[in-house]
Amino acid sequence: MNFDSRVRVVMTHSLLAVFLVGFCGCHTLAPHRIEPSAQYIAPELAADTRNPIEFGREVKWLDTAGWIWGIPGKILFWDRRIDRHKFSESTVEATAEYLATNHLPHIKVRMNQYAPLEDFQRLRKNKTVAWPYRYTLGLLAVGGEAILPGRLIGGDHFNPFTQTVHLYSDVPSIALHELGHAKDFARREFQGTYGVLYLGFPLYHETIASQEVMGYLYDRGDREGIIEANRILYPAYGTYLGNSVARFVPAASLPIYYGSVLAGHVNGRALSSQIDEDLHRYHEMFSSRPPVASQVIQVTASDSLPSDLLSDELAERAQDDATLLD
Repeated sequence: MNFDSRVRVVMTHSLLAVFLVGFCGCHTLAPHRIEPSAQYIAPELAADTRNPIEFGREVKWLDTAGWIWGIPGKILFWDRRIDRHKFSESTVEATAEYLATNHLPHIKVRMNQYAPLEDFQRLRKNKTVAWPYRYTLGLLAVGGEAILPGRLIGGDHFNPFTQTVHLYSDVPSIALHELGHAKDFARREFQGTYGVLYLGFPLYHETIASQEVMGYLYDRGDREGIIEANRILYPAYGTYLGNSVARFVPAASLPIYYGSVLAGHVNGRALSSQIDEDLHRYHEMFSSRPPVASQVIQVTASDSLPSDLLSDELAERAQDDATLLD
């Protein structure tokens, strides 16, 4: 069997596996809340008394260009609200309520806003990420957002180096997903290292954030929200799954990628068809679950440097400097 034949066989088997997953109604993103025992928060960011949600000034020609640029994403997720660059009341309310109920006082949400200078200041103040990470990868991240502005090219994302969520899509479940990343990072002591792992292996982080969204919606009994999340987050998960699998079969990367997205669409809709049964089962299992209290740790300038970047003495001192808030 020559090389081309082997590639076709592998591609066929990979696509078959992907489609089988898509048609079996798997709860890959089963509801699972993030329940941190501690949160590591930069006090300078938490002390910002301005509105945690800020909106970009409307620029009609720019937003129209961004909407057009986002057409491939609209087709991929089969939703015209992707990279819409405008926000409905439901998306804003979902964002505000999640922030309020999950204790994320240090998070800034920028809705269709371009503010690289302010984000640089947030990068400087974010002591939960060690300075070697902030002034290398963090600068690159902020610089990338400045040179390739989301106001034009879209791309909802969470920047852990500035603790900022950037939103361009008018989809509540996407907003919750990005905030789920923020909540996940807040419980990590070494957030810079965790961010580096996200750059290389995002599937793990994406799973946690999406499972947090599902858990949040299931806890609230939000039937319509769950249906939307199934319809959006499963295809989105398919993009990461497809990219991960395609690394091992680069010759078949595009079929694997789009096959994974299609499987996500099928799986999400299959799960939505049994939503009432799933909601009933979930609340039977978790109705008596006690809430988990968390401690908030204020991080000083020396904190969050992993031991491989600090001497043992400095690492111990940094740990001693952490202040526990009531």
